[in-house]
Amino acid sequence: MTDVKLSNAQIAWRAAQDIEDGAYVNLGIGFPEMVAQYTVEGREAIFHTENGVLNFGPAPKPGEEDWDLINAGKKAVTLKPGAAFFHHADSFGMVRGGHLDVAILGALQVAQNGDLANWRVGNKGVPAVGGAMDLVHGAKRVAVITDHVTKKGDPKLVDSCTFPLTGVGCVTRVYTSLAVVDIEDGHFVLREKLPQLSMDELRAVTGAELHLDGDVGELIVPEL
Repeated sequence: MTDVKLSNAQIAWRAAQDIEDGAYVNLGIGFPEMVAQYTVEGREAIFHTENGVLNFGPAPKPGEEDWDLINAGKKAVTLKPGAAFFHHADSFGMVRGGHLDVAILGALQVAQNGDLANWRVGNKGVPAVGGAMDLVHGAKRVAVITDHVTKKGDPKLVDSCTFPLTGVGCVTRVYTSLAVVDIEDGHFVLREKLPQLSMDELRAVTGAELHLDGDVGELIVPEL
């Protein structure tokens, strides 16, 4: 298979292009936090964090951090005009009450029926499911950003998850280092792929069948 693939920043950029103007968005801890850097000019995305901040802005410059202003990943943030603070319980009330338009999370595995596994037991990986189990069933749309394969080369898009589940049938779109894949009617439907990659090469690193529904777009992103 070709060694060409998107960087994490490029995957985050592609996911950011699909955030609707005025959307309330929660970004998972770690890699998904990068999405906030690439929101589309002219669109407003209102970012929510489980620890109780709404409408936070980008990270401050080094040395200008206010460590009373952090996101759920304990990273320093800035505030946009109109930002609000609230209790941790109220934050989860927003999530569980269906007030978030989009949740963008990382993944260990995504199954073709939309099941998500993004934590594991043991001494490696995220040690507990945390707020992700609320986000995947509270947000109106759940998207995943991830490398297409593990560091060992095993598929992360699979027939069924083998790690503990975060949510059942919750994911609708996956942005990977090789492709953009929708989940419809219990199947992976390929929407975009890297133009340098053949269908056979992509299928070889995908752990379930890739269905086609019309033309497949080219996954083209800027250099970042």
